[in-house]
Amino acid sequence: MASAELIAELIDYYRRRAAEYEAIYAKPERQPDLALLRHRIPARLSGARVLEIACGTGYWTQLIAGVAASVTAIDLAEEPMQIARSKAYPTMPQFTIADAYALPESLGRFDAALAVFWWSHVPRRRIAEFLGSLHARLQPGARVVLMDNRYVEGSSTPISEIDADGNTYQMRQLADGAPVRVLKNFPTEDELRAFLPGSLDLELLQYYWLAEYRLA
Repeated sequence: MASAELIAELIDYYRRRAAEYEAIYAKPERQPDLALLRHRIPARLSGARVLEIACGTGYWTQLIAGVAASVTAIDLAEEPMQIARSKAYPTMPQFTIADAYALPESLGRFDAALAVFWWSHVPRRRIAEFLGSLHARLQPGARVVLMDNRYVEGSSTPISEIDADGNTYQMRQLADGAPVRVLKNFPTEDELRAFLPGSLDLELLQYYWLAEYRLA
């Protein structure tokens, strides 16, 4: 399947799932990891002008808005962003519909970026394209923070398919019972280090990985 079709499928999935999305944060076994991340991610972005990629319903937007100098949050799906806009913030972020693979110059330049649960949805062939788009919107020395899932047998939704490029897929079920095929990659440490700069600081928790690096 062409990458454009994969992205269209993903956007449709998150539009349909918007109202139930934050249930992912309720899994009991993941609470220790999430408590640590809710502390570490905002701390790493304190005082920064942050560009948040794929903000969704604003779960992490709300956490960083209290410590960042400013937050510009982008997504391509309107329904989750409507939920994000409805939340209370210490300082209101700027919410913008934008394509992470072609971030417009009108967004400005930032000294930090955050992407949570986005890397796993990037087709392998488009990783360099995404990073090029992101880095073009950042100043030299900017801090980039990425967080995503690790695959854990018995907790993660099983992998149902692997395509010719090595992308993996899950079959998920919405609250109304509708089945949905979702692109969900789980990169190895070596894969992350191959794509990200040598300054990479990578932490592997039980259920999630947290990466940070600075642009040269």
